[in-house]
This record gives sequence, C-alpha cells and structure tokens, in this order.
Amino acid sequence: MIARILYRENVQGVLNYVMGKSQSTILGFQNTYSDTNTDMKFFGRVLYHLGNRHDSEKRYAHISLNLPRGEYLNDTDFFELSKNYMNHMGYGEQPYVVIRHHDTKHEHVHIVSSTIKEDCLQINLSNDIRRSIATQKYLEKEFGLSPSPDTKQTKELPIYEMPEFRNRDINGVRFYIQDIVNIALQKYKVRSFKELAGHLKDHHIELRTVERNGRIGVSFGVAVKDGYKSRFINGYTVHPQLSGPKLQKVFEQNKSSKLLPMVKKRLEKQLDTTYGLFKNINPDHLPDILDSYQNLDCKIEYDEQETPVDFTIYEKSGYVLKSKEIAPHIAIRKNPEKFNNEYTQIDAESKQLKLEIQKSIKEAYESTYRNSGKKFLFSEHIERMPIKAIVMEMTKSERFLFFKKYPRTDNRSLSRMIQEQFTIVKEKQYITELVKEEKELNSKAELIKQAIGKQLFEAPKQKRVLFEFIHSLGTRYDKDNLIYANSYQHRSKLDIGKVPYPEQIEFYASPSFIRENETVLDGLLNDKTEKEIDLRPTAIFLPLMFPNLYAAMTQKYRQRFELFSLKSYHKFAERMQISFEKSPRDYMAFFNAKGFYFERKEEKLCISSIYSKYPVQVPLTPKTQTYLESVKNLNLVLNNQAEILESITTDGRGNLKNLWSSHLMERGQYTKAAYLFVLDGVRPNLPLTIIEHHMEKGFKEALGTVSRKQVDRKQVLLLRKGVYALGNMLGGNSFKEEEMFNGFKDEFTDFTKFKRKGMGPSL
Repeated sequence: MIARILYRENVQGVLNYVMGKSQSTILGFQNTYSDTNTDMKFFGRVLYHLGNRHDSEKRYAHISLNLPRGEYLNDTDFFELSKNYMNHMGYGEQPYVVIRHHDTKHEHVHIVSSTIKEDCLQINLSNDIRRSIATQKYLEKEFGLSPSPDTKQTKELPIYEMPEFRNRDINGVRFYIQDIVNIALQKYKVRSFKELAGHLKDHHIELRTVERNGRIGVSFGVAVKDGYKSRFINGYTVHPQLSGPKLQKVFEQNKSSKLLPMVKKRLEKQLDTTYGLFKNINPDHLPDILDSYQNLDCKIEYDEQETPVDFTIYEKSGYVLKSKEIAPHIAIRKNPEKFNNEYTQIDAESKQLKLEIQKSIKEAYESTYRNSGKKFLFSEHIERMPIKAIVMEMTKSERFLFFKKYPRTDNRSLSRMIQEQFTIVKEKQYITELVKEEKELNSKAELIKQAIGKQLFEAPKQKRVLFEFIHSLGTRYDKDNLIYANSYQHRSKLDIGKVPYPEQIEFYASPSFIRENETVLDGLLNDKTEKEIDLRPTAIFLPLMFPNLYAAMTQKYRQRFELFSLKSYHKFAERMQISFEKSPRDYMAFFNAKGFYFERKEEKLCISSIYSKYPVQVPLTPKTQTYLESVKNLNLVLNNQAEILESITTDGRGNLKNLWSSHLMERGQYTKAAYLFVLDGVRPNLPLTIIEHHMEKGFKEALGTVSRKQVDRKQVLLLRKGVYALGNMLGGNSFKEEEMFNGFKDEFTDFTKFKRKGMGPSL
C-alpha cells in the first residue's frame, strides 16, 4: 500500500475532484456531527466552517490510499483500513469522508479532512511523512497487503508494447499519457520538446507543438497497432502542469542549471580517459566499454546506411547529451583513426593502460591485506607479498577482467607489462606506507603525552590505565618507545616510566574501534567541535570496548564525550525507527525501550541515557520538540518513563552490551547478535514490534543456526572478538535517509498543482 498526503488552503476544488468521477463510491463519513443528515453538501459546510477558524495554508488534508495492482479489499474492509489510518495519523476525531474510485488499474480511496480542530488549533503535522510510512507498513500487516518498497527505486519508464484502449476511452488515454510523460520528466532532465518527443516515441505517444503570439502550445496523442489512434489532447487538459508554457519553464530550468556544465566537464574527462586507453574502438563496442569502464549508459546512433555516426550519453544525473554537446572533439566522426576499425584493441603502449595496471595492483595489495587479518602493518604486507599472489588477486578484479578483454596481445606481453608495473607500484606504495605509518605512530605518541599533560584521567587512576590507553590506540610500550601492537618496524620515543600491566582487559577491540577511539580522544584533548570530530553512532560503545579507560576519564572529558556520542547515536536511532514510528508516543516508547528517556530542562525537551556515567542532556530540535509536545498528557507520559527504565535495569539489561546487541540487529548483523544471545545471554534493548520485525527478517533463523552449533572454549574467544568488531558495518560518514518510492500512479496526477522545483509534474 502507498499512502499519499497533500495539504491545501482551499477545499472546494478537492471536493469537486473526488466527487467528479463517474466511477466513484462514498464509503462513509466520520465525525460530521450528524448521523442522519450527512451528505457531501453538508460535509463541505462542516469543513469550510472548521478551515476558516485558522489562517494556515495547510487547512485541509487530501489523502490517497493506494493498493498494489492486482490486490483488492471490499468496501467494508477498505473503510476500516481508512479509519485505522486516520486514527494513527491523529485525524481520528476530525470530520472526514472516504471515497473510492474505480477508474484505474489499482484500487484506491481518497480521504478529505481538515487539519483544524474544534478549539481552532491545528493538528500537529510534524514528521507526518515518516509517521505515514510507519502507519502504512503496520496496516499492510493488519490487512494482509503486499509490503511497500523500503527504498527509493529508479523510476523506469514502463514498457507498454501495445497499450489497449476501448473506443472513445478518452480518460484511459489521458491517464496513460500522464503516467508516461510524468515519469519521463522525473527520470530525465529534459531540455526541449524534441528531446521529450524522443523519450515518448517508443511508448506510442506523439507530441505536437504550435506557436501562437510568442507562446508555445503542446498536445499529445496515442497511436498503437490495429488502427487505434486517439485524437490529440491539449497538454493542459492532460494535466495543468503539462501545458506548453509550464513544460517550457521546466526545460529552461534544466538548461540553465549550474549542474549541466559540471556534468559535461566530467563526461569529457571520462571519455578522453577511455579514448586514451584504446588504440582502436569498434563503435558497436562503445556502449559496453563505457558501461564497464566508466559506468556510463551510452546509445549509438546510425545513419540510413547503418553506419555509426554519433552517440548519446544517458548520464546518471538525468541529462541526455549527444557527443557534440559534451565536447566537439570526442564525436565519432572527429576521430576516424580511432573508430574506423572492425575490432577493438587496447593500446599496449598507452600511459592510461600503465595507470590501470598500477591501480589494479594497488587494489590487489589492499584486498589481500584485508583478507590476511592485518597481522602485520601494511608496509610489511607489501614487502612480503610475492608477485604471484598479487597477480592471482588481480585476475579476480573487474578492472583487470575489463582491460584483459580487449588487449589483442599475447599473455607473455601482458605478463611483461604487469611485471614492469609491479616493481614500480611495490616500491612507491611501500615508501608511501612507511612514511604514513611513521607519521601516525608519532601522532599516537603525541596524543599520549597530551593525555598525561592535560590530565585526561583522574590522578589516582592514571598510572593504572596507561597500559589500556596505549592498547586502545593499537600500540605497545617497549623500553621508552611506542611501537605498533603488531610490528617492531617503527619506534617513536616516549618516556612515561614503568607502565603496570593490568589484571584483565575485558574486551577485544577491532581496528575500527581503535580508530574511532583515537578520533574521539584527539577531539577531546584538542577541544575540537562536534562537527570537527564527526563521531559515528558507534562511538557510544567505546566505554564497552575500553571499560577501564573510560571509567578513569575525568568528569570534564567524560561528560563532553557522552554529550557528543549521545547526539550522534540519537540521530542514528531516529532514522532506524522511522519505519515503525506511527506517532510521537511511539517515538518516545521506542527510545525508552532502548534505555533512553526524555525530560524537561528550562522548558526544553532533552534526551538522556541510562548508560551515561555522568548525567548529560541533548536538547531536541525545535521540530522534534513540537512533535512531542502534541502528545496529550505529555507530563504523565514523561513521568511513566521511570517504570519502563526500571524494568530494563531490573532485568539486567541496563548496560551497553544490550544496546550493542540492539545495534547489531538494526544493522542486519543477525549472526553476531545471535552469538551474543546464545553465548552470553545478552538480550537486545528494543521494543517488541521491532524485535518481531527482525525475527521475521532473519534473526530467528540465525538464532536456530547458532544454537545448534557445538562451540569449544577457543572458538568462543574468537567469536567474541568478532561480535565486538565493527567490520563491514562502518560505511560512509553520512547516512542518507532512504525515501519511500510511490510505485503506484494515483490520481493526484489528475488533480493537484503540486510541483517540485526543476522537475516535471509530481506523481
């Protein structure tokens, strides 16, 4: 199911639209103050009365609930689904009507209501999109509907080989044109009517333009086999956003975008690089070459004699560019010596091939080092790895397979080229890594000196935690020198006296956590801002990985760490619960279940954590605060948090181990979470709803697999190391929120004047 919400300042146009279809059914009214005398005329007066009590531009809500094509609900069930949706979205006590339309291939209803309440206040609209996503997922399960997609997908133009229309089915023609034209305008950054006509041609849509008094008019028609041909329909009639002037405005925006020159420059560089790699190119091979080598979508154009004359690039940004638009010198006809051949051959003497082989060798060194378990430094790995092992790894890479495809040279010559570049890369990479490692070790030594000088740790505990501090940086102390934990290759002078060996180091820390820890300590000691430190959400688990170290940290530094790490984790947790959060009560309940709570500080709502050694509060953003303030009896909800948190600590789940288990589950690391569950009895701090979701997604299966395994003590130690390693969970520095993609073309295309800057009409 897909739910869609639009807000309006006026309601009459919406009512005219939803009731203007001949194939429509009123499923029912709610909260209209009259059970016996309610009709659309009376309902319209009720909405008008409420809406005029407020000056908001979002006085009225127009909601569409769309089922996947092929799925069906009877009128009673669809009305119940609609009422459930309105209750969860906070409209349960508002007057609304549910109207079912039957004129499209997918079943759908329209709901019209007012956002203004009887007390003249507006319903809180904060986070309405994410609440709608969570509500629709909940209702999909309740009513047995197919799940909606989790991520935004590529909008592809649907292939209609032969659209079928009944005679005089003008609405069917119009909706078909709406769908295809709208998707084309969203997929491509169209810059002219000619370009748009090209995108529509394969979908049996013809486009005509006419210029009158300086204005361009446009009309669309459909022509299919078996003699059917629709009359041409004015663009405005198809949809107000598809009129000639409106389309012309979209084209001008796309042509004047600052992105276009950047795209052309990037494509020119990519094509020049490709040409530099090849001695000859068969034009028919160019699409495959650009796809494999540059990840570019290319289409060759032919003349009447089937001779390749040009090519077009379909750039990922949406621009469609002919070669001459990118740069005149890259056109096929401008490079006869490159393209007048029946075969494709890489230039064995080209500088570009040497660079490609060098890149392939570097990638082989990096991948073999990752697979080795990093028992040595990278420089030592480079020095020890024989050419045979590197070549074996190279042959697995896509880069190597690509340039081996078109060499037209014997294996002996290729081996000679690799041998030559191997020596160059090995020497250069070895020296680069040596310098880098030495610099990093000196930086770690300086960090240790700073920690001692700036009293990072409480004075009585400092001596006792120095060993763990050094260990937490991936280093060791050896005779007044700092060395890497896995190598004697580098030494940095460091005199800190005798370092006592600790009785026990509780957890193994992976290299990723070591890097995270160093980033945090460097930021704290050098008074870096939150933005400069740029913590990952996993920073909150550092006291779990280095318990003695963070326990000994002075209050000043520990509180600052906890403030920054809580902020980072809070942002992450908000994103992870979006799909389940149907209301502001859910927002708070989900955080409570994880061991976080909300409190007022100087009239501001803040979030705090049961895992903090010292109390810290992170103020919520104004938008989130407004969202939570909309909860009835909020103070009562805040007071009830104590009972939930007490149950967590009473059950023995009030520590970071349990939160780590939750984090593993949320990141899809079900096997790791299962080992924690089975070997150590660690239960995740998550609400039941989310646990059930992960059980269905694979956690239940992982639990069964792990429970059946016979594990000895040595294996337990290794497994625990893996459980507390970040591994492939660390991605980029930012987390882009996934969007829902409306895969169903609902009737908003026929009604709304909703528009997005720089794009075609929105669906």
